[in-house]
Amino acid sequence: MDIIDLRSDTVTQPTPAMREAMAKAIVGDDVYGEDPTVNRLQEIASELTGKEAALYVVSGTMGNVAATLAHTQRGDEMICGLKSHIYRNEQGAMAALAGVQARPLEEEYDGTLDIQKIESAIQISDDHHPITRVVAIENSHNICGGVPISPAYIESLGKLTLQYGLRLHLDGARLFNAAAALGVSAKDLVGPADSVSICLSKGLCAPVGSVLCGDAEFIHRARRARKVLGGGMRQAGVLAAAGIIALTDMPARLVVDHQNATLLAKSLAALPGISLERNSASTNMVYFQLDEDVAYSGHEVSSSLKQEGVLLDLVSTRGFRAVTHYEINSDMIEHTVQVLNQVIAS
Repeated sequence: MDIIDLRSDTVTQPTPAMREAMAKAIVGDDVYGEDPTVNRLQEIASELTGKEAALYVVSGTMGNVAATLAHTQRGDEMICGLKSHIYRNEQGAMAALAGVQARPLEEEYDGTLDIQKIESAIQISDDHHPITRVVAIENSHNICGGVPISPAYIESLGKLTLQYGLRLHLDGARLFNAAAALGVSAKDLVGPADSVSICLSKGLCAPVGSVLCGDAEFIHRARRARKVLGGGMRQAGVLAAAGIIALTDMPARLVVDHQNATLLAKSLAALPGISLERNSASTNMVYFQLDEDVAYSGHEVSSSLKQEGVLLDLVSTRGFRAVTHYEINSDMIEHTVQVLNQVIAS
């Protein structure tokens, strides 16, 4: 049975071009800074983001944690979204590893944090309070529907952080999805951010890794943080070779994933018993719920779909996320909708 895996874009396999590049990669010891393929990947990432330097790390989580360690001291505070990955999905790493307190704010419907609420939350002088050092934003914002956040908002947020002497960190795990959806460059979306982490292993199809970008001084500190986190890889060019193709070849095709997400959303909206969440198909994600009149639970529907070779991400008792990616085509979308309709109507 062919599997249609819509759980996440992290399930993508490396492309044939990536596999060939990995096999032929020229490598060295990256801890010494001597792996030419890693160095080239970092150069490309810094060029695409308009930042001075870049650092290859194992994962998006490592990139966010390394950025936190590089920007803060123990006892500092970070303002971030209540639904953001850096707050919800990293095991409290900012506290556990960096000794940093989170100040989570509820996101607006479009994935942004209200600028005035951020300003009200900033703490800089009272001896009783932790000092706010960083504001973190996620783009595209996964749990808010994969919604892209505009350059105009990032510019406004950058002005605020500059005014208060704060650092702005951008969790750009799916930055290129946001760029494709908005018709802008990655550099346009990064703007005034002091640091940005970009995942290579989601819609860009590389098997491993993220790239953290910022100025040279920040990257020096982040490199030290990467070491203490266990991320000092050696002949990492074997992996970085796939990352180079991820950054140079793969962003242009993300619009296909978005088109497939739109097709899925429209088809699901036509099914009785299904309600779409707000912002669905803003990029490559479709969130939807089973209506109350559907006789089955989310677990039951998920199990029945799995038996038919369709995998979805069950995110609540009756809620699902479907993520389109390189391994998914329009025929698979149509088949998924047909199977889902059969399951909930039976």
